[in-house]
Amino acid sequence: MRMRKPFLCLLFVTVISPILLYTDKLGSFVPSSPRDELAATEDISTFAFTGRTDQLNVLPQETVMFVKEPVGIVYDSAKLKPPNQDGKVVPEVQSVHKTRVLSTTTSNNSNDTTQPENTIRQVTEAEDNNPSLSLQTSNNIQIKSKLQPDESGGNLSKKDTVRRGHRSDKIINQASSVPNTQIRYLKDQLIRAKVYLSLGATRNNAHFIRELRQRIKEVQRALGDATKDSELPRNVHEKSRAMDQTLDKGKLIQDDCAATVKKLRAILHSTEEQLRVHRKQTMFLTQLTAKTLPKGLHCLPLRLSTEFYALNHSQQQFPYQEKLDDPRLYHYALFSDNVLASAVVVNSTISHAKDPSRHVFHIVTDRLNYAAMRMWFLVNPPSKATINVQNVEEFTWLNASYSPVLKQLGSPSMIDYYFKSHRATSDSNLKFRNPKYLSILNHLRFYLPEIFPKLKKVLFLDDDLVVHKDLTRLWSIDLKGNVNGAVETCGETFHRFDRYLNFSNPLISKNFDPHACGWAYGMNIFDLEEWKRQNITEVYHTWQKLNHDRQLWKLGTLPPGLITFWKRTYPLDRLWHVLGLGYNPSVNPRDIEKAAVLHYNGNMKPWLEIGMPKYRGYWSKYVDYDQVYLRECNINPS
Repeated sequence: MRMRKPFLCLLFVTVISPILLYTDKLGSFVPSSPRDELAATEDISTFAFTGRTDQLNVLPQETVMFVKEPVGIVYDSAKLKPPNQDGKVVPEVQSVHKTRVLSTTTSNNSNDTTQPENTIRQVTEAEDNNPSLSLQTSNNIQIKSKLQPDESGGNLSKKDTVRRGHRSDKIINQASSVPNTQIRYLKDQLIRAKVYLSLGATRNNAHFIRELRQRIKEVQRALGDATKDSELPRNVHEKSRAMDQTLDKGKLIQDDCAATVKKLRAILHSTEEQLRVHRKQTMFLTQLTAKTLPKGLHCLPLRLSTEFYALNHSQQQFPYQEKLDDPRLYHYALFSDNVLASAVVVNSTISHAKDPSRHVFHIVTDRLNYAAMRMWFLVNPPSKATINVQNVEEFTWLNASYSPVLKQLGSPSMIDYYFKSHRATSDSNLKFRNPKYLSILNHLRFYLPEIFPKLKKVLFLDDDLVVHKDLTRLWSIDLKGNVNGAVETCGETFHRFDRYLNFSNPLISKNFDPHACGWAYGMNIFDLEEWKRQNITEVYHTWQKLNHDRQLWKLGTLPPGLITFWKRTYPLDRLWHVLGLGYNPSVNPRDIEKAAVLHYNGNMKPWLEIGMPKYRGYWSKYVDYDQVYLRECNINPS
């Protein structure tokens, strides 16, 4: 007994006191740099703070964990929730296997809580800025951090509980870069709820079905007609959380994954089928609208024709007719039965011409619109420019014995293709079923030397375009022996030859390259002298005869144009002719501003209601809506 007290005293001085002293210093030590911080935490499995040692309750988990400094709390790498209403940062903890509660560990003897508060704030606020932050746990705890301390944040009181957040809180409360996240999540909940309504296991649970239907009504009522998150009501969070709770119940009731997958596949198949049907209906209605003449444009030629036939013969004549065959002037070819569209082409061209008196417009139309077209330009003469309007039926040389296409257009098989039986199944591509292809006006572009025998060059213009710049430089371009000057359209794959011609036919595959670049009809400068020298019209006739059964290409003028002018086309600068304003809502605005010609190719013509409003202004500014005939026919800016 006498030796025990000295021995205990010696043991306390030599062993226990150094341990306590070392532990106290370690608990109050703060590393001064990230490297010191990492060194201070190596090979430590239990943290001691201000003389007190508490064991951490660490989750058995597989997910990566992270901390900023050893403060006695470990967070899961799941998303962290923003500060709550009290300004406290509450991280969300999730476990792979089960939920465990983690609480902060602080010293009862210390009044300074700044260190744990700052550390927690660093951890919670840094994840959004650096999601790659990680902490790996094994026998030792290794900390990897590149975070900088943040001076702002809420306070976390002692022994705050880190509780599990709700799924809808993560979706709705956290800031997200995806627009309208709340609406997307609510719609997703409705889809999941409808799946549970149709499953056998949940359908037999009457209480669950009543609750689920009630939740569906609540979410649908909260969603309403909202298109943005800001339009949702304030109680949408409560409705979403209640729906999530009900869906969790359904998950417990329905434990047959195979049945759920089968139902989801059935829903997906049904949705895809409905989408296919709607797309087909949309295409048909769009094509129908494009073919239909608006009431105002039907009224206009009637009113103009009536006025024209009331004039005497001398009043029906245009001035400057002596310029029609002068090869030194700038000649345009315009073939159209649309009075208003033709007027826009002429007005926009003249408005940008430096010398309008040197421009000559040759307009060819059909018999129904001949009087109306003449009357319009008699009443609205385009400055000092020369206008000539002709009736296509006056071209006596253009007959079925000379033109194969004219013979084909009048054949019973061709008429049946457009107007009679099996319309829905005879051709899947409705754009080729447009009756405009039955009009010879669409094929006059292949007979330019016959129409203008005394001219050397002609600029061909479609009636669905607007001129943006002066075009006189086009007549001075050297086509280098080519017949056709056009803008190439091979920037996209659907504008190459294989999209227009049938390369399964040996006549096509042996003579043409499927990857050859296509070009645009609509604004083309033609060298008529070179045309005659190379006998281009005969080339066109040869291929039209070979395509009598439409096996080489479908109807239209671009496919035979690609064939006829194969290796005879000179590429113009692309800004001479910008296309797509009748179908593409994403035409580059800079290209539009720099373009010489804007082409509304496609179904959405600017004079139709389906025309795209963002492009209509370029066209409508050349229409005088105060003109008496337009007012009488109720044609107004839309």
